[in-house]
Amino acid sequence: MTVQTSSTAASPTSPTSAASHTPAPEVTGFSGRMKAALLALSIAQFLVALDYSIIYVALPSIGSGLGLPPERLQWVVSAYAVFFASFLVVGGRAADLTGPRRLFLGALGLFGAGSLAAGLAGDQWLLVASRAAQGIGAAALTPAMLALIGAAFPAGPVRSRALAIWGAIGAVGLAAGVLIGGVLTAALSWRWVFFVNVPLILVTVALALRVLPAGERTHASVRRLNIPGAALFTGAVLFLVAALTQAAVDGWTSASCLGCLAAAVALGTAWTAYDRRPAATPLIPPALLRIRSLAGASTMSALYMASVGAEFFLITLFLQNVWGYGPLGAGIAFLPLALSVVAGNLVTGRLAGSWGIRPTLATGFAVGAAGLALLGLGTSGSDYWIAVLPGLLVSGLGQGMAFAGMYIAGTKDVPDSDQGTASAVLTTTQYTGGAMGLAVLVLVLGDAPEGGAFGRAYALTAVLALVAAAVALRTLTPRTASARDAGGER
Repeated sequence: MTVQTSSTAASPTSPTSAASHTPAPEVTGFSGRMKAALLALSIAQFLVALDYSIIYVALPSIGSGLGLPPERLQWVVSAYAVFFASFLVVGGRAADLTGPRRLFLGALGLFGAGSLAAGLAGDQWLLVASRAAQGIGAAALTPAMLALIGAAFPAGPVRSRALAIWGAIGAVGLAAGVLIGGVLTAALSWRWVFFVNVPLILVTVALALRVLPAGERTHASVRRLNIPGAALFTGAVLFLVAALTQAAVDGWTSASCLGCLAAAVALGTAWTAYDRRPAATPLIPPALLRIRSLAGASTMSALYMASVGAEFFLITLFLQNVWGYGPLGAGIAFLPLALSVVAGNLVTGRLAGSWGIRPTLATGFAVGAAGLALLGLGTSGSDYWIAVLPGLLVSGLGQGMAFAGMYIAGTKDVPDSDQGTASAVLTTTQYTGGAMGLAVLVLVLGDAPEGGAFGRAYALTAVLALVAAAVALRTLTPRTASARDAGGER
């Protein structure tokens, strides 16, 4: 991948100016081409996040339309998350070694084909397989997007601002997915929660072909992709997340859960042994695992999806199963959360520059924990405006602050050549943590959850968010938290 350095990308200098040692002015705004590139990448990020949450309010309609029992409906959600988490690191290495734009366009095509097939699905197996295809496409898109941000935006405030906007769009996609899903399901059909992706993908492809940097692909890069190691790693993560999903459906001691766990351990052990061979090209470069900020951000990423990210599942279930809301009503109820997430992202840009990433992230998770606690207290009430709305607003603010901050902190110290892999590690831990959190929450809620069970579930997610705040303070150093680093300097 061809990556410009910050000095070259910010302001190329002529030989005369270089000889006179005149410092190049720093770029602080986006050019027209940068704006178009950011639009293309933001639409793709919106789609990836949207398709994780848009499905929730449509599940009852999908179940009745295809005749699926509740335990099979779980896989309509999980197939996307399972294959997303399983293929992320492979997608990251492919973005770094074969060129991010080529991977970006191919992934968009697969994501679009999966969306179209899911909307046309006439039985459960085609729907689950289509959701899996969407997950693989999203897994390739995510690292390609971050690698393209590294290539299209010079290091420093410009790149950090682009990352903040890109992260904000992802958080908005998560929050808005439930609203959009409710509107489409009520007004048209559950099939339109998938069809809606297609026109957005066509617009993104047209923009990408015009404005995104092409990158490079060589035969040596393809050989270095380490296909056997990638297959072993992908299989290990696939079976791990599948085990967590089966635990939520059949229980932790079920044959399906234990069998998947055993397969995950076996494949993970084989991958470790294979990657440690002297002649091997590691799938995840060992130097990446020694970057403290990336390790800390990865831990926070897992806790994020298991805490504030889990509120989508809890709120949807609470509103529809306990309070009797329909898809449209539940979707509209999420609108304040989406607006609050946007506000949280806007606050992050200002606070990261003045406070630094470390206190900004810690504050975001603490605010998210407070919002989750408010939602837990509201489970004993019966009025949306008093029992739910305050918690949505507060948790959304914290969620927006944390989402963008994690990616800024996690990728800041990573070399440009490994940005795709680093972002894949971050997102793999995020969705694996989400699957684990969902499995535990289903056990906490029980078979017929009522207000008290939801209160306990919200309390658990609030504790996890506080743990994430502590991780931010523990793992991000004062240098990482400085205003200079928040601007993206290394």
